[in-house]
Amino acid sequence: MTVRGKAPAKLNLTLSVSPGKEGYHDIDSLVCSIDIADAVVVSSRRDDNVNIVMHGLGAESIEYEDNNAVKAALLFQKTFDTKGVDITVYKNIPMGAGLGGSSADAAAVLKCMQKLYKSGTDEEVKALADSLGSDTGYMLCGGFARITGRGDIVERLDVPRRRTLDMILLLPKKGVSTRDAYRLSDLYEKHPDRTEEAIEALISGDTQGLGGLMYNDLTRAAEYLNPDVAQAKKELEGFAPFGVNMTGSGSAVFAVFENDMFCEWALSRYRGRYSCVRTKTIPGKPAEQEE
Repeated sequence: MTVRGKAPAKLNLTLSVSPGKEGYHDIDSLVCSIDIADAVVVSSRRDDNVNIVMHGLGAESIEYEDNNAVKAALLFQKTFDTKGVDITVYKNIPMGAGLGGSSADAAAVLKCMQKLYKSGTDEEVKALADSLGSDTGYMLCGGFARITGRGDIVERLDVPRRRTLDMILLLPKKGVSTRDAYRLSDLYEKHPDRTEEAIEALISGDTQGLGGLMYNDLTRAAEYLNPDVAQAKKELEGFAPFGVNMTGSGSAVFAVFENDMFCEWALSRYRGRYSCVRTKTIPGKPAEQEE
């Protein structure tokens, strides 16, 4: 039996970071899913082996023991005493960019195995996801949401399904270490937490207001670690969008425009040094699978 799923990338429209307990950080973030997604295929096995094949964007070089999709499968297998699986991941989400690709793949594997083996409640699968990474639990549902705590508290937002944000995404080749970005962020002054205001602007349809409220407390640390982040921001700001922000710990930077026409205009005129991609938000829903 085979189950297929989509694993959409995410963007952080806001990201407030504060020191937490036990060396971790607490966050408050308005997040959204975008129409860049990995494709995940999971097939059942008669033995206990967990195998994986990665395709695209250099993902073939990811070591087996470091692959979050493998970690998700092994954890699900151990928790619910299932047989093994064969996993194939077709990468479309750039790696090391703050787009949540590895978390998205892990979440998709969990959902696929839940259906494949008819094991685990949604609450149990969410707990597994939270143990794998700070935004993996959010990736189970996607869409517009507010995530707090260590990323494990997910509040889905009631945003009209037809409402989308039109964006341009710049992708520097070099990534940013998430661990280093969080560690260095403690040395910089933080923004006032504007997540609540940003949510109000989003729900009311005030895209321009939302753009002006976007921020990321990891940006200054990321710019120190990778100067391409600052350069990418500068290049996008030259198109006078509603707002520019870095997602996650970087290095991807995005700009929100008034509509897709302005995105097309910016895309056609971009002559900078980075890969430039047009994208938009998509509504959240549990990962769709089909046998």
